[in-house]
Amino acid sequence: MLDIKFIRENKELVTLGAQKKHIKFDPSDLIKADDKRKELLAEIEKMRAEQNEVSLRLPQLKEAGQKAELISQMKVLKETLQKEEEKLREVMKEWQMLMLQVPNVPDISVPEGATDADNKEIKVWGEIPKFDFTPKDHIELMEKLDLADFETGAKVAGFRGYFLKNEGAELEFAVWQLTCDLFREKHSEYSMMIVPSLVRREPLLGTGFLPQGEDDLYKTQDADYLAGTAEVATMSYFSDKNIDKNALPKKVLAFSPAFRREAGSYSKDTKGLYRVHEFMKFEQVVLCEASHETSVKYHEELLANSEGILQALGLPYHVVVNCGGDLGLGQVKKYDIETWMPSKNKYGETHSCSYFHDFQARRLNIKYRDTDGKLKFVHSLNNTAVATPRILIQIIENNQQADGTIKVPEVLRKYMGGKEYIGKK
Repeated sequence: MLDIKFIRENKELVTLGAQKKHIKFDPSDLIKADDKRKELLAEIEKMRAEQNEVSLRLPQLKEAGQKAELISQMKVLKETLQKEEEKLREVMKEWQMLMLQVPNVPDISVPEGATDADNKEIKVWGEIPKFDFTPKDHIELMEKLDLADFETGAKVAGFRGYFLKNEGAELEFAVWQLTCDLFREKHSEYSMMIVPSLVRREPLLGTGFLPQGEDDLYKTQDADYLAGTAEVATMSYFSDKNIDKNALPKKVLAFSPAFRREAGSYSKDTKGLYRVHEFMKFEQVVLCEASHETSVKYHEELLANSEGILQALGLPYHVVVNCGGDLGLGQVKKYDIETWMPSKNKYGETHSCSYFHDFQARRLNIKYRDTDGKLKFVHSLNNTAVATPRILIQIIENNQQADGTIKVPEVLRKYMGGKEYIGKK
């Protein structure tokens, strides 16, 4: 959500921002609704003031006729006021819905483009492995080594279901432990949280996943939702709070299950672990002071933290800056990290790193008192630390051996009883 004053004063900028994001939005409709809202508010305030004035005059009148006439006038005024208040409620509904649809203005450095095909590579790390055999995909490798059961997963959990077994399960646990250890050792300023994935509608509205992302969310019979990232609950943990400026930045490493319907991608990656409905995710969340420069600084920090995990695992990757059409409603700028997948001979997305300025904080009412004494909305950022089981694809495929075994990355061996290779049972 943007400030209505900013929208009114920068109508052209907001329009251009929407165009760059390839989002259909005309601020003129919102400004018309805001004009009507302000007009009705002024009328209602005027009538309320008149009501108060009459209430003060009434006890001072001594003649019954004057009192009766004034009471009659007040009755008419009250009925008119109720009608105007009902009009305001309807206008407010329209105004609020339009406000929720305003896209945040992307940073000037965001490249033009309509889809992820237009994202720009800005960094490459690691050497792509060269095999003297035809590399297998993770599905074949995991099934042959009894690390996963996709057939029973689909039978039990439905489309895109899976079971991780034996060292497949151990490998996922090991990635979690490595992530926690790396943050304890190198990023101890991040507090750890386990957060709920079952959330109410308000946290999803507050973080910008609703109303536009409704189709990709699972909904319960109680009208609650299963969130697709720990960002939702973590940001909402701070909602309606005024944070001491000296306590900023707030840095959190949050863990939760995550659920996505993958609406619109039914024909994409239908087998294996790349695009599943249920997964686990460590998410980095940062709240900082309302400064563009500070947001940019922490954006780079979050990116570096995730790169550190991939580098520890020895996985080759590249970083892309997302084009305007590949940004969400609230994102000012986003990086994706894509990690090498030998079976597809290309990089696949494993991390997404974004900053929002005060877009989410306005919706969630998260503020701090600045040195000038004024309350300001914080800036927010987030980035995947690691998501499983997707990252297992890259670990398994990049470390496959000619004999069909999997070499365990050195940093994970201590979490797997010292095991160096995963072979047939």
